[in-house]
Amino acid sequence: MTPTARTRTLGAAAERAAHPRGDGHPPYTPCPDCGREATVLTDRPDGAVVRHGTAVAKAHATDTDPAALAVRVAVAAHPLLAGILLPPLTGPARSAAGAVTVWPCGAPVDPGAPGAAPWEDAAILLARLHSVPPAALALPGPLPPMRGPAKAARALARMREARPGPAAETVLNAWCGLPGWARDEAPAPRDAFLCHGDLHLGQLVRHPADSGPWQLIDVDDLGRGDPAWDLARPAAWYAAGLLAPGAWARFLAAYRAAGGPAVCREGDPWPELDVPARALTVQTAALALAKSAAANRPLDEAERMMLDSCARIAGVPAELAPGAAS
Repeated sequence: MTPTARTRTLGAAAERAAHPRGDGHPPYTPCPDCGREATVLTDRPDGAVVRHGTAVAKAHATDTDPAALAVRVAVAAHPLLAGILLPPLTGPARSAAGAVTVWPCGAPVDPGAPGAAPWEDAAILLARLHSVPPAALALPGPLPPMRGPAKAARALARMREARPGPAAETVLNAWCGLPGWARDEAPAPRDAFLCHGDLHLGQLVRHPADSGPWQLIDVDDLGRGDPAWDLARPAAWYAAGLLAPGAWARFLAAYRAAGGPAVCREGDPWPELDVPARALTVQTAALALAKSAAANRPLDEAERMMLDSCARIAGVPAELAPGAAS
């Protein structure tokens, strides 16, 4: 990926964090300390990520609320979150690239080994995260709402803008059947928990990279909310047939064994999971339609399965958890 002005700025920030004394050599040239060049991992309109040696610098979306980001980064740095959230090296700071944070570089989940996906580790981390009382955290400001429902609403807006054709009606029907809180139109009925907001396997890394434990990354959507939202993506994949029943059972059992509060300790978890899982199904299908329309390509098999799942849930009333009627 060719460096841009933004990613050059990020490369310099990551280099300074990796080598704090700062040698001042230009980014994208071999570092005299480690012999490495900065590597652009992501460069999208909603953010960019650049790695240099042991550090990763991230430019957050241009519409990021600086105060909310500062609180989210402070959560990741808090001692009560040690071993759960990867702590930052620096940031947030303002730069030519916008709001920038710098993090240790960890080893991500290997997408080529789906059978070894760390679902149990993810579940335990979520249970530990959800069990940290927000009131116990001394933060530089109020903990913002978890942004999961807002991201779902944004996905629907993106789909509408893309005008993907008749299939969009299926997604909209499923969306309209959700309660207001899941569409980001009302507060969540359970909003007293610390939540990640965008849990998927790409949000886990090992640190130290060679032998360290799994930790959660990406605090952009972290905040106060319903912990069931963090279980919703694997639940939606399981319901759609994309996640094997055995993997889902291990994930759920590990979460419960670790004391996670999102679902009941035994019995049917779907009264708590149904609405968030539906919302993540709709979000995934909406993004799939938007991306396929933009690329002028048909849906792939996984995308088609999520659209089919929308068609099924559109005709069945949502199973609301107690107190979740808003």
